[in-house]
Amino acid sequence: MLSSPAAQKTAPAAVGVSGLCCGYPGVEVLKSVSFSVEKGEFVGILGPNGAGKSTLVLALSGIIPAAKGRIEIFGTGLDRLNLKERARRMAVIVQDGDIRFPFSCREIVEMGRYPHKKRWQMDSVSDFEAVEKALALTDTAFLADRPISAVSGGERQRVFMAKSIAQQARILLLDEASSAMDVHRKLRMFSVLDELNRSEDLTVLAVLHDVNLAALFCRRLIFLKEGVIEADGPTDEVLTEEVLEKIYQTRVIVQEVNGASRKQVIFLP
Repeated sequence: MLSSPAAQKTAPAAVGVSGLCCGYPGVEVLKSVSFSVEKGEFVGILGPNGAGKSTLVLALSGIIPAAKGRIEIFGTGLDRLNLKERARRMAVIVQDGDIRFPFSCREIVEMGRYPHKKRWQMDSVSDFEAVEKALALTDTAFLADRPISAVSGGERQRVFMAKSIAQQARILLLDEASSAMDVHRKLRMFSVLDELNRSEDLTVLAVLHDVNLAALFCRRLIFLKEGVIEADGPTDEVLTEEVLEKIYQTRVIVQEVNGASRKQVIFLP
């Protein structure tokens, strides 16, 4: 029996960006940017300083409006989603979360449960379990009772990572969210994201400066330069010397690394 036309419709993309132009008063940063990210993808967004990466994060977060174009989250226009609805669909981790009051680290992580609660609702068993899981995954349980103002920059980033994991959104958007972590912690955090991506179909968009970190974990790369997309595709296809030299204006060597089964990049002076 043939299925109905409605049944034949494909699921909407997790993130759909079409003809996006935006920026700041008197300055257009993103210039007709278009791309889509399917549910369960792990995508790295890279490019030199001033390419428009952070502006794209702000636009996807709804913090700055689109001058032209459209952003959809699972098929619904971003402008049609209220704050709680956005937070249930997408969690955002920025480089340095601006929390001035000395909340405990556990309280910060518990804030991730806000989108799932009604006003004055007490924590449920599922809230408690989500927080404990997030603390364990990010190895921040030992920080739980410390004020967020009394931890290091790398620890602070891990706490905010835990908050976003506890949020249990379907999309995780990171803006240089591991920049203050040491190498071990950075690799550990991206390994956790990789596991959540594969086991729970979490969609991950990671804005990064570290090309080699992106090459290890992201299965697709989008390169921005001067507000436009210069390259977009599977990591093995776009991580080439030709593409990188065009984007970063410097000589590079791209090589396979024994034991890593992924390409890595050496930038040359």
